[in-house]
Amino acid sequence: MTQNWYALRVKPHKERSVVEYLQSQEVELFAPTIRVKPKNPRAAKKRPYFPGYLFVHADLQEEGQQAFSWIPGTHGLVAFGDEPAVVPSHLILELQNRIAQLNAQGGLESVDFKRGQRVRIVSGPFEGYEAIFDMRLSGKERVQVLLRFLSDHPQPVQLNVTDIEKSKG
Repeated sequence: MTQNWYALRVKPHKERSVVEYLQSQEVELFAPTIRVKPKNPRAAKKRPYFPGYLFVHADLQEEGQQAFSWIPGTHGLVAFGDEPAVVPSHLILELQNRIAQLNAQGGLESVDFKRGQRVRIVSGPFEGYEAIFDMRLSGKERVQVLLRFLSDHPQPVQLNVTDIEKSKG
């Protein structure tokens, strides 16, 4: 009996109902959610950290590889070919610690950047550079900025939204 972690693909906005179903079936799972401070007070206060994905801990040899394919609101396990991809336990532990740390800090601030706005990169390999905000990317926590480096023409760079802040200058 070998249990591993697997990523389960979930249909858009069905995370909560799938979590409730899996909990009713006593399946061990990790559904990373993060507290947010939305501008609209009626908006959700918690959001999935990985929209469209949950992690399940299961023994597929005992339950069968198709055990998670028929669950309403899902697309099945993430697989390569016919083999479901195992998510290493240490990665799940790191994610749990990071989510707990972000939530303990009050969650993520919902900052609205406007196209063309000057931003400063505060972490990562481009830390310290000034850039121009271009757009939000799918996944809600990713953004694209235009950064001038190596030439006079701004290059699009994709970053985590927490890697930038509004420029003070």
